[in-house]
Amino acid sequence: MKDLFSDSNIQPTKSPSEDLGVKDIIENLRLQLHEHNYNYYVLSKPTISDLEFDKLMRQLMDLEEQYPEFHDPNSPTMRVGSDINKSFVQVQHRYPMLSLQNTYTEGEVTDFYNRVKRSLNEDFEIVCELKFDGTSISLVYENGRLSQAITRGDGKQGDDVTANVRTIRNIPLVLKGDNIPAYIEVRGEILLPWNVFEELNKEREAQEELLFANPRNAASGTLKMQDSKVVASRRLESYMYYVMGEKLPTNSHFENMELARKWGLNVSKSTRKCSSLDEVFEYLKYWDVERKNLSVATDGIVLKVDSLSQQRNLGSTSKFPRWAIAYKFNAEQALTRLESVSYQVGRTGAVTPVANLEPVVLSGTTVKRASLYNEDAINALDLHIGDMVYVEKGGEIIPKITGVDKEARFLIGDKVQFAKRCPDCGTPLVRNEDEAVHYCPNSEDCPPQIKGRIEHFVTRKAMNITIGPETIGLLYDRGLIKDAADLYALKFEDLVNLERWAETSANNLLASIEKSKSIPYERVLFALGIRFVGETVAQKLASAFHDIDLLASATVEQLTSVEEIGERIAQSVKDFFNNPKFVDFVNRLRANGLQFELSEETMASRTDKLTGLTIVISGTFELHSRDEYKAMILQNGGKNSGSVSKNTDYILAGDNMGSAKLEKAEKLGVKIIDEKTFLEMLGF
Repeated sequence: MKDLFSDSNIQPTKSPSEDLGVKDIIENLRLQLHEHNYNYYVLSKPTISDLEFDKLMRQLMDLEEQYPEFHDPNSPTMRVGSDINKSFVQVQHRYPMLSLQNTYTEGEVTDFYNRVKRSLNEDFEIVCELKFDGTSISLVYENGRLSQAITRGDGKQGDDVTANVRTIRNIPLVLKGDNIPAYIEVRGEILLPWNVFEELNKEREAQEELLFANPRNAASGTLKMQDSKVVASRRLESYMYYVMGEKLPTNSHFENMELARKWGLNVSKSTRKCSSLDEVFEYLKYWDVERKNLSVATDGIVLKVDSLSQQRNLGSTSKFPRWAIAYKFNAEQALTRLESVSYQVGRTGAVTPVANLEPVVLSGTTVKRASLYNEDAINALDLHIGDMVYVEKGGEIIPKITGVDKEARFLIGDKVQFAKRCPDCGTPLVRNEDEAVHYCPNSEDCPPQIKGRIEHFVTRKAMNITIGPETIGLLYDRGLIKDAADLYALKFEDLVNLERWAETSANNLLASIEKSKSIPYERVLFALGIRFVGETVAQKLASAFHDIDLLASATVEQLTSVEEIGERIAQSVKDFFNNPKFVDFVNRLRANGLQFELSEETMASRTDKLTGLTIVISGTFELHSRDEYKAMILQNGGKNSGSVSKNTDYILAGDNMGSAKLEKAEKLGVKIIDEKTFLEMLGF
C-alpha cells in the first residue's frame, strides 16, 4: 500500500506509511473527493486539476473493488452511476410537497403582501428567490448522509430516485460542517443546463428523434431513466430552496438556507430578504431581465415569509401554503412578419415546414426562422404569407409561432398550403394515416436523404468517422461520393486538392475511415440508417440475427418475435432488404471489410442452453442488470418476452415483481425463478 498515493500531489491527512488500515485510507480518500466535488460543482473554485482528481478517484475505485466489505452507498464513486435496473418504488413524503399559487401581475403580488400583513398583524420579511424551472426533488439526510431522494409525485408520495440523484455532482452525498440536524429534508429542483439541453437536442435531431420541448421536460425524463449511468452522463444540476425538519438551526428560512450552502448544498446566491413591498418589486424587475443571462431555466420568482413560526401561523389551504406564492414571468413574445415558408428534408424523408421571418430580437437573440411542425399546425394557425405572427421561444430556446394578428391583415399573400412535392427531388409527398408527418418516398435518389444518411452513418454512435456535414456536402456535390459506401473508395488525391484541404486533413480522414472497419456489427447495423432502427433496436436485432444474411432473410414473423420489435420496425427492415439498391449498398460495405456478423468472442459465448424457452423478466435485481439478463437469455438461445402468456416458460423474478405479472403467472401455472436459479441454469 506504500505507493497508493504516489501519482498524486494531494496527500491524505495521514500517510499510508503510518500503517493506516485499508478502511482508514478509503475513508480518507472519500473525504478528499467529497471536498473537491464541493469546491468544483458548488463553489466553482477547484483546488486541484482534473487529472489529479481522476487519479484520486481511480485509487478509491480500485480499493473499493478490492475490498467490497467497505462498500458505502454515499461514496464519491457512486457519482458515475450503474446500469443495474432499479424500478422506482413509491415512497410516502413525511412532509407533503405542496404546490404554490401562481400570480402574474404586480397587483396580485400586492394582494398577497397585504393578506400576510393583515393575518400576522406584526412585522415580517419576505424572502425572494428565483423559481428554477426543473423537476422537484426532496432529499433526506440522516446524520449528515444522503439516505433518500424522492420526486414530488402527487405531493403525498413520490418515486425513490436515490440511485439517479447520487450521480448529480452538486448534490452532496455527505454534508459538511457543524450544526447539522440529525434528520432534515431539503427541497429543490433538478435542472438540465441550457448548454447540455442544446447538445442533447442536437444529438436527437441528428437521429431524427423527437426533440425535448424544454430543459424541464428533459430533466424530468432523465431523472426517471432506469440506467443511472445514462443519468450521470446528462450532467444534471440541482438548486435547493427549502430545509425542513423538527430541530432546524434557526427560525429564519433565509438563515437556514445560508447554513445549507455551508453544509455543501447548492443554494442560489441570488436570494434576497426584503423588508418592504418596494424592495420586492425591485427584485422582480431586476430578474425579469437578468434571468436571461443564467445558465439554467427560470420561470418566475418565489416569495416566502421568512420567519418559520410566522409560516406556521399562516398555515396552508388544502393545496397551497398561505405564506408563499410564485410570481410567473410572462413568456417573451415578439410580433414579426411571415415572409415565406420553406421545407427541410431529413434522412428518413420526413419533411418539416419552416417559417422564414422578418428578423426580430427575442430573448436576446435574433430570430429569423421558426418551426411550423407539420400540416396540421399550419392549418390550425390559418397562416397566410405576409401575416404578422406572434413568436415565442418554447422553453426559451426553440422559436415557434403561437398565433396570428388577424386584425393586421391587409394586402396579404396566399394561404400557406403544405408542399405537395419534395422541394429537392420533386417526388410527390406521402402521409400515412396514423402520422402527422409528410415523407418523400424517393429514399434512393433524394439528395438531402442521401446526405442525411451519410451524416448519420459517420456519427460517433455509429461508425465514428471524423467528417462533418459541410465536407459530406462538398464530396457529394463534387461527385466523389453518392452514398456512405463510397467513403471507403476515397483516395488521398481526391481529398488533398479540395478547397481548404491539406495533406494532414486528408490523411486524418482516411485513417478515420480505415479505423471504422473495426466497428462491431451492432453499430454497423445502426449506421445503415434503416428507418425506425435506432441504437437499441440495432443491438437487439444483431443479438437475435448474428449476421447480416440471417437478418436480411428473416420474415416479419421472425423479426417481431424479438423483444420490442413490432410490425412497423419489422416491415421497415424487410423493405430495406427488399430494395436492390440498399442490398447493393450493404454488399459494397461488406466488400470493404466492415463487420457484418457478431465477433468470434461474442459467438463463442453463445449456447443453446435456453433454446426453445421464453423467459419474462420482472422486478429489480442485485447481481446483474435487467439488460444483462436479457443479453444472457439471447446469448444462450432463449427468447425474452415483455409480457406473460401461455407461451411463457419462466419468469425471472427480482424484488418488487409486478403484481399483474405475478397474478397472471399463477393463473397460467408459469414457473417463477430467482436470479440464483437462473444463473445455475446457465452453469454459473
